[in-house]
Amino acid sequence: MQPSQGFQALIQATRMARMTTLPGAVLLQLERSSDDSASGEASVAIQAAIEEVGAGQPLTREHAVLLLQAEGRHLLRLLELASATADSGKGRTVTFSKKVFIPLTRLCRDRCGYCTFRRDPGEPGDGFLPPEEVLAIASAGAALGCTEALFSLGEKPELAFPAAQRALAERGYRTTIEYLARMCERTLAETGLLPHVNPGTMTIEEMGILRGSSASMGLMLESVSARLAQSGGPHHASPDKHPLLRLRTIEGAGRLRIAFTTGILIGIGESLEERIDSLFAIKALHRTFGHIQEVIVQNFRAKPFTPMRDYPEPTFLDLLRTVAVARLILGPEMNLQVPPNLTPDAYPLLLLSGINDWGGISPLTQDCINPEAPWPQIEALRDGTAALGYRLKERLPIYPEYIVRKDGFIPSPLAPRIMALVDEAGYPKEQGLGDRV
Repeated sequence: MQPSQGFQALIQATRMARMTTLPGAVLLQLERSSDDSASGEASVAIQAAIEEVGAGQPLTREHAVLLLQAEGRHLLRLLELASATADSGKGRTVTFSKKVFIPLTRLCRDRCGYCTFRRDPGEPGDGFLPPEEVLAIASAGAALGCTEALFSLGEKPELAFPAAQRALAERGYRTTIEYLARMCERTLAETGLLPHVNPGTMTIEEMGILRGSSASMGLMLESVSARLAQSGGPHHASPDKHPLLRLRTIEGAGRLRIAFTTGILIGIGESLEERIDSLFAIKALHRTFGHIQEVIVQNFRAKPFTPMRDYPEPTFLDLLRTVAVARLILGPEMNLQVPPNLTPDAYPLLLLSGINDWGGISPLTQDCINPEAPWPQIEALRDGTAALGYRLKERLPIYPEYIVRKDGFIPSPLAPRIMALVDEAGYPKEQGLGDRV
């Protein structure tokens, strides 16, 4: 089972890009994987799974779980199949969105075992960003050529904290969603940035409030495992992380024809079977509604001062395998993303596993969810992408196909702004650094 000539060239490009960006252990594993003498025999079951996918058969749950354990030549063959699948649907273009990160509030009624974003009332950084601060961030981003305002916030703090209720009431709002909708309206009208919102689980009515002022929305499924909400699990004190609630939100977005981003968080205690079940759940919702514009595979990072600070992180090879299997499950047309700042020394290698997007990159604001992990500079991202033979291209927070090929996904109030920004293919007309090779 030798890698194809095209994939051999990609591996060679990886070796040529060794420099300081690729960790030696990972590169050595890939080099050994391409050498027959360096890789032992894989199990018959994994071999059968590889052959099934190579023959063009749909990937079953059982075989997907097996592929999450691929090593040696079988790992390389898995990456080859995933890379070829991505290329067949996305070509050699890898996209990103130029954004600013606006943490509207860090107050949150959930207490996830890995989170450093949330605050309680009285802690530094609590409360709601005032409108003038929201607009100052957005205006500064617009001056730098950003097109996306990413609003992230804690879930339903007014249900847990009287202080949050009072803060909203003083501004004339009953709920965080109402305040978020108003800030999106003002951001669009006064700065031109397109809002993308991540406010957590939502009802259809709440999504309807936001739809007219948001280019797209998102909610990480994270996992379909209800077991993670049991005592001692990462979601034990997080009522909004129950998978049924999150699946219901994603389904509601489909019914409203909202261009939606979701994804999985790996390494938080889920089994391999649960990881695969999460991907198949996303696939099923997308098959029904066609609204999932992007799937993120995010690797858990242990953070100080959290209950999971000593929890083992997934290895980079585990991430590569998971992304490759996600590509084979979700197919060639899905936009598949891994945040580059969470694997800063090795992110170009993720192109071997079938991704076609780097997510939002900010020239101004930090990743408030992962403040310890700065985004790469856009020029460095372009160079790392080009080193493996791909072209970096900027997009809006709503993906091009949802602008020019899929009807009904552009909110009517945003249509004039969006259509003025894009060319006939749905990409921003004025390309910056990310579009040069």
